[in-house]
Amino acid sequence: MRSLKAALIAVVIAVALSGCAGPAATVEGGSATADTCPAAARQLSELDLADDVRAVTGGSTACLPTRAIEPVPDATAPALPVTVTDAEGRDVEITDVSRILPIDISGTIASTVFALGMGDNVVGRDSSTMFDGTADLPVVTKAGHSLNPEAILELAPTVILTDTTIGPKEMRQQLRDAGIAIVVISDDLRLDNTDQLVDEVASALGIPSRGEQLIAQVDAELDATLAEVAEVIPADEGDRARMLFLYVRGSANVYYIFGKDSGADSLINAVGGVDVASEIGWEGNRPMTAEALVAAQPDVLVMMTDGLESVGGIDGLIERVPAVAETPAGENRRVIDMADSEILSFGPRSPEIIRAIARALYAPDTSAAEAVG
Repeated sequence: MRSLKAALIAVVIAVALSGCAGPAATVEGGSATADTCPAAARQLSELDLADDVRAVTGGSTACLPTRAIEPVPDATAPALPVTVTDAEGRDVEITDVSRILPIDISGTIASTVFALGMGDNVVGRDSSTMFDGTADLPVVTKAGHSLNPEAILELAPTVILTDTTIGPKEMRQQLRDAGIAIVVISDDLRLDNTDQLVDEVASALGIPSRGEQLIAQVDAELDATLAEVAEVIPADEGDRARMLFLYVRGSANVYYIFGKDSGADSLINAVGGVDVASEIGWEGNRPMTAEALVAAQPDVLVMMTDGLESVGGIDGLIERVPAVAETPAGENRRVIDMADSEILSFGPRSPEIIRAIARALYAPDTSAAEAVG
């Protein structure tokens, strides 16, 4: 099972993202979040919960308590050289990690590098990497998420950490031919694969003990988050929110439903929702059809903030996609949006991403309601 597969990423999302850059994903710093989402750091049990999660009306924006990434305390120096077998089966020797270039479609690899305490060694970024400390890094992607080899070579990276969500692969080979060590990380981005992601990145950088510490930290935070959410999930499955992840880019006329094994399903399951795309047999990421949308009958649509803005907010979405009006989500104008650079960024921020979606779902009055509606 592969999530956010390269076929979709390269052909659909990578192209579409080039035509839509919104302000919501470019806000830097925890203070801005505190101003717009004051309940972001509070426990669900402290918030005013909705009486019926399926009957909530209006939009909510899920937001993190901070866009900063706290590195692990372990400062063990990299043990180099190190040879790793990457996700494509190549044996790669890394001799120098002084100039790291972590690039993928979601910013997950970069967030992992920063969480491992190697942020000072990062020399560039992809366009999805937007957390604190990255704003001044040169962007090495163009046309959305295709690699810009000239920009990369100018940065003289000693190691590139990437995956198959960004490319094309011929570009990666061109960079290998230029003598750069390239490690392809697994791109099966799901909550239950976070440990593997951290281990692969830490191993490639020669800092396995930091990786072990980060895995323990994220696992503990994830367990605590899931336990917190479990307390507010309706006991009767019939009372749980029927949720569907809808990816849109109005400027490119792109409308996709993310279904089973897309990564979005694990996010919906984590907050106690019913993934209705999986329920109707929707596999992976496929173009939306009106029939599928009506058959799914979601109570809640989950979307990227920039995508929702690209169609003119909730009203614009209903106007452009009339089938939305034939669902409970459309009738109630019920949409949860979250910044593009965060919502599917599985990795060290997974626990807080789950908590943010859960707050927007169960305590919508304390989220940044109607931010793009």
